Formats: sequence, C-alpha cells, structure tokens
Amino acid sequence: MSIKRFKDTFQRMYRNSVYRIWLWVLGFFTVLVTFIKYKSLKGKDQFAAIKADLRKELEATDLQDQLLHDALLQVRKKNEYFQKNASEADIEKEAKAIASKNFEQILHDKANVAAEMQGVREVTMAQVYGDLIENKLFLLVSVVLSFPMYIVMVLFQNPISKYATDRIVMMIFVLFGVTWLVFTILYISPMDPALNILGQTATQEQVDQFNRVYGLDQPYLTQLFKAFRNLITLDLGNSYQGNENIILALSNKFPITLQVTFWSMFVSLGIALPAGIISAIKQYSSFDYIAMFIALLGLSIPNFWLGLMLILYFAINLKVLPATFQVGNWLTLIMPAIVLGTGMSASVARMTRSSMLEVKNADYILTARAKGLPENKVVMKHILGNALIPIVTTIGGQFGGMLGGSSVTEKVFNINGIGSYIVEKQYIPDIPVVLAGVVYISFIISIMNLVIDILYAVIDPRIKSRMKNY
Repeated sequence: MSIKRFKDTFQRMYRNSVYRIWLWVLGFFTVLVTFIKYKSLKGKDQFAAIKADLRKELEATDLQDQLLHDALLQVRKKNEYFQKNASEADIEKEAKAIASKNFEQILHDKANVAAEMQGVREVTMAQVYGDLIENKLFLLVSVVLSFPMYIVMVLFQNPISKYATDRIVMMIFVLFGVTWLVFTILYISPMDPALNILGQTATQEQVDQFNRVYGLDQPYLTQLFKAFRNLITLDLGNSYQGNENIILALSNKFPITLQVTFWSMFVSLGIALPAGIISAIKQYSSFDYIAMFIALLGLSIPNFWLGLMLILYFAINLKVLPATFQVGNWLTLIMPAIVLGTGMSASVARMTRSSMLEVKNADYILTARAKGLPENKVVMKHILGNALIPIVTTIGGQFGGMLGGSSVTEKVFNINGIGSYIVEKQYIPDIPVVLAGVVYISFIISIMNLVIDILYAVIDPRIKSRMKNY
C-alpha cells in the first residue's frame, strides 16, 4: 500500500465511530501523535475561516429555501411511489434533514475550491496523518508501535476481508455474551457439582474442600471474571470430573466429530440434491410425490429409532457392520452417516425443490430456453445457480450444527464425539466443560455463518456488489 492509500484508508476509518475506536485501541501511539499535531494546527486553520465566510454568503441567498423546496418534492414523490401515508410534520422533518445535508456538502465543495485558489489546505486528522507518515523515521516507528492498526488498515482495503474482519470482531462479543449467559444459568442452577461428583455420602467438609479447590465458594463476579479470563487466554482449565485438560479433550474429540459430519454431509448431498432437482423439474410427477413423501418421512423419523433399527438389521441380524464406533475402522462410520445424512437430506431436498420452483418460470429462464441453450445447462446454470442462496444457507446451518455434535446419534453408536461429551458433562454440571463446549459450538456456528455469507458473494454478483460498497 502506498502512503496515499494509507491516508485514504485512515480517513475513511476515522470518519466511522466504530473504526475510530479500533484505530485508537490498535494504534494508540500513532493516533495520539496525529491528534496532538492536529489540535495544534487546528487553531491556525485558515480553511475554517474561509468556510465560515462562505456560510454567511450562502445563508444570505435563497439556496437553503431552494434546497428545502427540492427536498420536499423528493420526499413527497417517494412517499407517493411507495404508497406511504406520512404526516406533514414527518415530511418536513425528513426534507429539512436532506436539505441540511445537501447545503453542508455544497458549502464544503465551494470552500475547497476557494481554499485551493488561495493555496490553503483543510486541516484534518487524515491530512495530518498523511503528512506525518511521509517522514520515513516516523513511518518506521509507527509501524513498529502500531502494527495491529496497519494490519486492520490493509484488511480494510478489500471488501471481503473487511466484511470478514467485522464479523470476527462481532463474533468475539457474541462469545463473551454466550459465556456470560451460560455461566449465569449454571451458577443459579440448583444442581451441586460437588455432591454429584463426590456422591450423596460426601461429608460437608469434603464438599467445602471441593468448592475451595475449584473456586466455587467465590462470589459470582469473581467466578465470571475467571471465566472471561480463561476465554481470553484460551486456557479453559480442567474438568471437575477426571481433572482432564478441556482443550486437549475437545481437540481429541473434534476429529471424530469431523469424520462423522463429513460422511453424513456426503450422504445428505448425494441424496438431496439430485432428488430436489428432479422433483423441481418434474413437478407433480410420480417421482416428485414419492421423493417428497420420503423426505417428509425422513424428517419425521427420530434418529435414535433409525439408528437402533440399522443396528438390529445390519449388525445383529446380518452381522455385516459393527454395532458401535471404532477409531480407525471406516465401516463403523456407515450407519451413523446414514442416520444423520438421511435426516439432513430431507430438509435439503425440500429446500432445493422449493427454491428451484421459485425461479423455474422466471423470464430469464424462458429467454435462456428461447436462445436454444441445452436443457441441462438451463437447469444447472440458470435455474439451480439462481436458487442456490437458500440451499447453501440450509446446508451451511446443518454442517455447523453437525460440527457441534449430534449427541443422540453419538450415544446410540457409542461415538466419543463432542456432542455426547458436552451432554454427559452438563448433568453434573461440570461448569468449565459446559462453558467450553457452548463457546466451541457458538464459535463453529459463527464461522459457518461467515463462510455462508462469503459464499453468497461468490454465488450472487448482486450480493458481491453490495459487499464492495459495505
């Protein structure tokens, strides 16, 4: 990035109140020096005097009245077009805001022209910052002391990275909010971790010692602060039961959950997409009725029942598949993948069908057929391509939920995954494990939502265009 781009980026970020806070936090030294010099120069700013004189001149004309008249016409036409019944007071209020904004813009443009003719330059934070970083020594010191700020400024240049960075920052606040909510619920819960772990025969001294060791005798705010500190440091501590490292436990169980999720999605998409596409193309055909009936049936069948039926038939009667999960044995993934995949395929198939039906008879589809395009190209590129947004949303949501663990299916097939691990610990309640599990699930779902939003821009050029203007 050139110095000019740094300057322009600084200016755009500083105008936004949220990004301004980012700049101050991430680049305190640079922004502080810039601010001090800006204040020292602002007192000698000739541009302000030029602007003040021009303001008096423009206020003496009928410019404001003309702008207000034009704004009133604009607002009334807008309300008429959208059939909005607004009161005269509301119309005048909106028109005055528009007129005032337009007046300030005209004033600023005229002041810039007058200042340029007089060789005067407006003193702004961005201008001062640009002058400072032209000094190579200051630029070097600034980069060293405010390195995080420059990383954010570089990310700000690309609309997708800017959008992703904003969402990640929002995700951090979400994780803290989830931590506070879950911790509070567990804190006021009547369940006693000490009694549940030590047993009902435990003495009061043993219970008190347990609470002292794990800090459960401390005030609410102290325990909450500890939970936030653990989240910031990524040190989630050890579980109450078994004293196992939570980060290590989750990392050991994640590959198992990922395997099950991957093969379940493979089964789901392999069934759902062809079924949904054919049902949409052959609407009201026998295949359509049968496929949607099976999809409805798939949504209605509980996972635990289907899992038990598969175990009874394939594991006990036929003896062709193992009944429970075994690490390293891919055959043990077949039945869990079928159970989870068929349930998910029902939702994806129905969404694929309904989304394609919405665009099937659109004008651009008729145009594509009229141009003589092959039917498979019309279906796959034009119909399915324009129907992908809700389909991707459904698939992404299901994938994120699966990575959070499917506790019921994991219990049926004895899969030592994340879902069963969290559910098992919440009955104690093992507070550190439950907190870590919920934060993990929130993180996974937030990341999946971010990926889905970025995929929207890849799929739909209109969304990509809006993202560029974000």
